[in-house]
Amino acid sequence: MCGIVGCVDWSGWHPPQVERLRQMVDAIRHRGPDETGLYVGQQAGLGCARLSIVDLETGQQPITNEDETLWIVFNGEVYNHPELREGLERAGHRFTTRSDTEVILHLYEDQGPACLEQLNGQFAIAIWDARKGELFLARDRLGIRPLFYAPVAGGFLFASEIKALMLDRQLTLRFNPQALAQAFTFWAPLPPQTVFEGVMALPPGHYLLLQERHAAIRPYWQLEFPEAGAEATLSQQEAAEALRALLADATRLRLRADVPVGSYLSGGIDSTLIAALVHQHAPAALCTFSIAFEDPAFDERRYQELATAFLGTDHRRVECSTADVGVAFPAVVWHAEAPLLRTSPAPMMRLAELVHASGFKVVLTGEGADEFLGGYNIYREDKVRRFWAAQPESTWRPLLLRRLYPYIADLSRSGDAYRVAFFGQGLAETSQAGTSHLGRWRNTAHLQRFFSADLTAAIGSYDPVGALLGSLNGLQRYSPLAQAQVLEVTTFMSPYLLSSQGDRMMAAHSVEGRFPFLDHRVVAFCNRLPPRFKVMGLREKHILKQSARGLVPEAIRERAKQPYRAPIRPAFFGQPLDYVDALLAPEAVRAAGVFDPAAVAGLARKCRSAAHIGEREDMALAGILSTQLLHHLFIEP
Repeated sequence: MCGIVGCVDWSGWHPPQVERLRQMVDAIRHRGPDETGLYVGQQAGLGCARLSIVDLETGQQPITNEDETLWIVFNGEVYNHPELREGLERAGHRFTTRSDTEVILHLYEDQGPACLEQLNGQFAIAIWDARKGELFLARDRLGIRPLFYAPVAGGFLFASEIKALMLDRQLTLRFNPQALAQAFTFWAPLPPQTVFEGVMALPPGHYLLLQERHAAIRPYWQLEFPEAGAEATLSQQEAAEALRALLADATRLRLRADVPVGSYLSGGIDSTLIAALVHQHAPAALCTFSIAFEDPAFDERRYQELATAFLGTDHRRVECSTADVGVAFPAVVWHAEAPLLRTSPAPMMRLAELVHASGFKVVLTGEGADEFLGGYNIYREDKVRRFWAAQPESTWRPLLLRRLYPYIADLSRSGDAYRVAFFGQGLAETSQAGTSHLGRWRNTAHLQRFFSADLTAAIGSYDPVGALLGSLNGLQRYSPLAQAQVLEVTTFMSPYLLSSQGDRMMAAHSVEGRFPFLDHRVVAFCNRLPPRFKVMGLREKHILKQSARGLVPEAIRERAKQPYRAPIRPAFFGQPLDYVDALLAPEAVRAAGVFDPAAVAGLARKCRSAAHIGEREDMALAGILSTQLLHHLFIEP
């Protein structure tokens, strides 16, 4: 984990300046508090705030090659760097450090962008070629590490976080209407867009090559599945054993560090299995970390205690009160740099604070299992709706919906008639691309009724869903489950889960997350599996549960998925919070220009009255407050 920044100037109007680069690095010093470094040339400047994890003594950045024509700054980890280094040394390269950063540089020197295919890791890379006057940027396959850029007059800026870019006087931040429409449909802006006009996100699995008069952005990896019916032919036992072996090796690689490594432990099968695999490779006492909630609707401590007793870990837990969520929210938005329709990132930031206070810089976590092994209710919902659509007049098929979303009070309280009406919308669309997610997206898009008339006019005819589906060529070649997985990874996991709820909350307290389920070998293997191995009947993550047998407690192995959630309305209105009143005031809403003051005032009155509000109104409240905070923190200054 590090923070990287840089600027390029071909015009001579704004040559790189040491002081400005220092300011950019300082803006993201939370990502790397251990040391900073700069390279300043005639046309380009690079900077790094380093969190020292590998090669503590000599891994300072920026790093150069033998003849000082290439310079690199790097955020992330390449787990197979020792193996790659051996081949480079045989080819004659001389190393001055033991770091993975220098391995990337020499590999790029030999192979150019093709080197990315050999990297097993999570990364944002910037390499300046002083001889060619060329900048190379790259981002890992699934977007674990962030990388933003902004073209400016005669030049170019890039950074790990947008707050570093906003220090440049050439850049004036304004809201991006299309990105707001995306956020209030998919829960996050989709790369390359960000919520700010003129600031772009390099998409996952892409690299950028930039010269004075030419820029090219190209993919080097993409999410792929076999055509429906052409999945791997192997037995369940073979699949379970192969998955277990792959996960064990992915975990082993992610323990490579020159500092202690801990593990998150939520109480679910994903994180418990990863902790168990860590325990196998690291016989010393494993330190695990978890969140507990005062509200039993969100609390999982019973299962956390079961897992820690079974594994014998040194466990540390932070309790997050409803009030804590509201108090932390402005800092959460400052770090997330995007609208948030959930408050779930707030407890994750508290958890990272606990990790940092415990003296740890690195934790392994279970992200990716739900996406790639069929853990989410949305996958089961799609399966039920397709089964129901085959006989739409059936009265018993929709009763399977009772097994979905027990944690959403609106659905649990309203009974079968409400479920049938809600999930029956668009039942005839099950043959269309995107059918698995259309209901969710429509539900979220209803929040756009809070948009101001000016924003609605600026969005115009832009259709986020149509644009997304139009960009995913050949989606319907895949099985229904694979189609849903592509959409979930593209619209939720990469832009929200790994970003706003993942990287940004960990980086706020100088913690690096590592994700064995997101090892590209594990992903490729899971994608080849038959859909029934993932969702068998309505049993989620079936093959993972088979793989975990004997490694985790049976009560956790067979436990139904409990999504991680946090309170919303009571966090903001259960206590006096000056910023909530100030940002929802009509004059503040009018100044930001995103929302209609009267509509926001109506929502605020309902929230203050302590009347029941639904899931959609909860999302609206979080989305409005977070967007108002973005205006206050990034645009007003």
